[in-house]
Amino acid sequence: MANTATPFNIFEGHLGHLSTAQEDALAAFKLALVEAKLYEPAQPSPDDPTLLRFLRARSWDTAGALKQYSDHVAWRQKHDVDNTFASFETAEFENGRRGYSSWTGRRDKNGVPIYVFRLATMDSAAQKALNAAPAERRYQRIVVLCEAMVRFVMPLCSALPHTNQTPITCVTTIVDLKGLSFGLMWSLRSHLSESITLASANYPETLSTIVIVNAPSFFPTIWGWINGWFDPGTRNKIHILGKNPTEKLLELFDAENLPRAYGGTLDWEFYAPPILDAAATAAIGTMPEGPAIFVDDKVVRP
Repeated sequence: MANTATPFNIFEGHLGHLSTAQEDALAAFKLALVEAKLYEPAQPSPDDPTLLRFLRARSWDTAGALKQYSDHVAWRQKHDVDNTFASFETAEFENGRRGYSSWTGRRDKNGVPIYVFRLATMDSAAQKALNAAPAERRYQRIVVLCEAMVRFVMPLCSALPHTNQTPITCVTTIVDLKGLSFGLMWSLRSHLSESITLASANYPETLSTIVIVNAPSFFPTIWGWINGWFDPGTRNKIHILGKNPTEKLLELFDAENLPRAYGGTLDWEFYAPPILDAAATAAIGTMPEGPAIFVDDKVVRP
């Protein structure tokens, strides 16, 4: 299983925390992207934090990062990602946000957004509803939620006060396995594998600490056949906590930002919309429904 030690600096390799070799790799990556006509220095897009995600995913290998980013651009075109996100129906977006990994509206002690994923919520009724949609639409739901994460949640959290003001390009996730049966896990394997594969290829290095709580006794068996879904870098971020995880969780989260179910004081439950903290409320007022982006310190509809 994964180790349970907390990383010393989760922002290593992020903007403002680069070694000389990493800065050189970023410069070389930009030159390679210019030559491939995938980057315009005069109007830099993607931004440096995004480029660094692809470099970290490929262990700072410029050629590998170029290949992954080029494939990502082709993937976005194939699936018309921008238009899919902009036109996604609000009610379906909100239902999807509550049924998958969900942002609580809060941040950990480093300012990284806190997501919660409860697998047991995907019972037979939820699976039936999920499978009622065509495979392409189910795929689009995952894409739209990933887009909301990188285009709204992360930019918003980057704009809020946090450690060193390092741009936020990742999330911290509590994976709650309470009530999970072996049969349910087995039935969800294809859906979970597809989600993880999509995210690893097209939204690399967006996972920071992953904390697994309420693991059932058979979890070692499950871990044996799911750990291969994750790249080595992500596996090192997974921390499996024991029966009394609150002490460890409070090392990562202030009590007011940790849901009561895990020993904190936040009155947030799975399926609930995000409960914004004071800083986020001051920045945007209320959480928008449906697809939205956060740019130039304001909420914008795509």
